[in-house]
Amino acid sequence: MEKFSSKCPTIRLIIGIISIVLFPIISLQSCAAGISNALSDSTEISGSAGFVTAVFLLVAGIVMVVSRKTEGKGAPITCCVFYWACFFFSRMFSGTYSDLRIWGGLAFFFGAFSLVSCMKSKKGLLISLGISLVYFILGLI
Repeated sequence: MEKFSSKCPTIRLIIGIISIVLFPIISLQSCAAGISNALSDSTEISGSAGFVTAVFLLVAGIVMVVSRKTEGKGAPITCCVFYWACFFFSRMFSGTYSDLRIWGGLAFFFGAFSLVSCMKSKKGLLISLGISLVYFILGLI
């Protein structure tokens, strides 16, 4: 458990940077999906959901980078909530923008790591893994 917690600040930094870098990529894709939806007169909102997903990833990435060395549980749980909100939006509203499901899956695993990284005991680790598993299964339904 001690080896894992000593590597957490570095992994949090990497995940935060990846999330921030994904923001413009997902934003551009969602703009293209939104234009496609508008031109085809469809009622899908996958472009808007993609932009919301990108913003949530940006916020979670910034919080992850800024709070990478904190000992408290508030910031990692906040990141987890934002990442899992990305997962929720991507699963619910992907429509024709199928890449959004990929970004949502990546956000789910980032959120699960964020939740696991703030646990100090084996009991807390098992509880957080159980919560992650339940949320993932519910997201697939």
